[in-house]
Amino acid sequence: MKRYTALWFCHLLTDSLAIRLPELKGKAFVLAAPERGRMVIQAVSPEALTIGIRVKMVLADARALHPALQVFDFEPERAESLLSELAEWFLRYTPVSVIDLPDGLLLDVSGCTHLWKGEESYLKTIVCRLEKRGYQVRAAMADTIAAAWAVSRFGRPGDIVAHRGQLEALLSLPPAALRLESNVAGRMQKLGLTRIGDFIGMPRSMLRRRFGQSLLERIDQALGRSAEHLEPVVPTAEYRERLPCLEPLRTRKAIEMALEKLLEGLTEQLLHGSAGLRKAVFRCYRIDGKIREIAIGTGRPSREKLHLFRLFSEKIGSIAPGLGIELFTLEAPVVEPLNAAQEKLWNDGGAHQCAEIGKLLDRIAGRVGSDAIHRYLPDEHHWPERSIKEASSLDEQPSTVWPKTAPRPVYILPIPEPITVTAPVPDYPPMVFIYKGKVHQVKKADGPERIEREWWLETGLQRDYYRVEDENGARYWLFRSGHYENGDAPEWFIHGFFA
Repeated sequence: MKRYTALWFCHLLTDSLAIRLPELKGKAFVLAAPERGRMVIQAVSPEALTIGIRVKMVLADARALHPALQVFDFEPERAESLLSELAEWFLRYTPVSVIDLPDGLLLDVSGCTHLWKGEESYLKTIVCRLEKRGYQVRAAMADTIAAAWAVSRFGRPGDIVAHRGQLEALLSLPPAALRLESNVAGRMQKLGLTRIGDFIGMPRSMLRRRFGQSLLERIDQALGRSAEHLEPVVPTAEYRERLPCLEPLRTRKAIEMALEKLLEGLTEQLLHGSAGLRKAVFRCYRIDGKIREIAIGTGRPSREKLHLFRLFSEKIGSIAPGLGIELFTLEAPVVEPLNAAQEKLWNDGGAHQCAEIGKLLDRIAGRVGSDAIHRYLPDEHHWPERSIKEASSLDEQPSTVWPKTAPRPVYILPIPEPITVTAPVPDYPPMVFIYKGKVHQVKKADGPERIEREWWLETGLQRDYYRVEDENGARYWLFRSGHYENGDAPEWFIHGFFA
C-alpha cells in the first residue's frame, strides 16, 4: 500500500531567516525585491501577515501600515537551496524525499510509519522536529501525492486521509487544491464551483470541453487513477538497508552492532540478486541534523559479510557521533553480477584470482586509498609508452602476453628524462652517464634494441635502447633518440629502472 506525506512550509524563507537571526523572532519583517521599478514584497513573516501585509504588496504601502517594518533582500534561489537541505535531512524518515517548489516537500512513506508506531505518531514526530527547528509547517498523509498535497494546504493541519478515502477528503476543498492553473481555478470560481464536490461528479466530456484535459489529469492523480513520478533529491540505490534507533547511539560498539545488522540484510539482498558490491556507503544521521559517512571499495564483486565488516571497521573511528545517531543506512551504489559458481572459482585459488589477495588489496586500499594500487596489463603496441595499460579490475584478462625476449624494467617513467652521456659512436652503449647531477660509471651493458615509432599513429625518430648496470649494481633502461649523422649528437634519455 502506497502512502505519501506532503509538507507545506507556510513561511519558509522568513522562518529560515529568523533561525539564522534569532533577534527577528516575534517581529514583523519582509523580504523584498525590485519589480518594474518598485520594491515588491516576496515573503512575509507571520507577524507581518497578522497586520495585513501580504506577498506582492508594494513595500511603500506596507511601510504605511507598519513604519517599523524591517526589510531584507529577497534571494530567488534561496528557497530551492533550503528545500534541498531539508529533503536530505528527511532521509532519516524515508528513503524517498522530493522537493516541491516553491515551499514544500513530498515524502514516499510507504512501509516507514510502523517504525514510529503508526502514521499518527510518524506525522507528529516530523512536525514537532521541524517546529523545534523554527519552521511553521502543515502536513498531511494520503494514498496519493495530489491528495496529500491538497489536504496539507487546504485541509486541517495534521490530517491523515484513510486508505482509499481521498475522494471524501477532497469534496469540501476549493478547486485550487487540485494544483490547477490560476486561470482555470478563476473560471471555476466565477461559475460558482467553489468546492471540488461541486464538479468532480460531472461528466468528463463536459469538464474537458469547458476546462481542458489538465483538469481531468489532476482529478485522476488525486484519486489514484494515474500515477505521479517522484524524482528523489538523492537517488535511491537498488541495494539499500535502513536501521532507525529507538534511542540515539554514541558508542563505537553500538555503531559496530548497527553495521553488522545492516550488512546482514544487504548481503542477503545481494545473494537474492546474484550480485556483489564494488562500493558501499555507510551513513550515520545524527540528531543535530548532520550526516557522517564512510565508504569502502572492493577489487572484485563481494558479498562476504566478515570481509566487508573488516573494511568498514578500520574507518569507524572517524565517525563523530556528536549527541547521538538516530538512523543508520547502508547502500551499495556500485554492484556487479556475482553468481555462486564465480564465488566458488575465486575461492578455489589461482594466481591473480585468489580471493585472499583480493581481500588484502581491499584492506590496503582502505588505508592508503584505491588510487595507490594499480594493476597493469600488456597492450599490443611496440612503443614503450603505449605497450602497457592499466587494468580496470583484478579480473580483467590481458589481450596479449608479456614479451619474454626483451626484458622490460619494473618501473617505467611516464615521460623519459634527459641525461648526459659519454659513449663511443655509432652503436656502443654509454661508458658514463649523469642523471640528476649524479655520475654513474657503466660496468655492464646490453643492446642496442631498436624500437621504431608506430608510423600509423605518429612520426618521429626511432630509439636505440640499452640495459646498463652501474658500479653499485643498479640497472637502468637508457635510449638514444636518433642517429649520429652529419656530425650531430643525438639526445640520450633514461626511461626506466630494473629491480
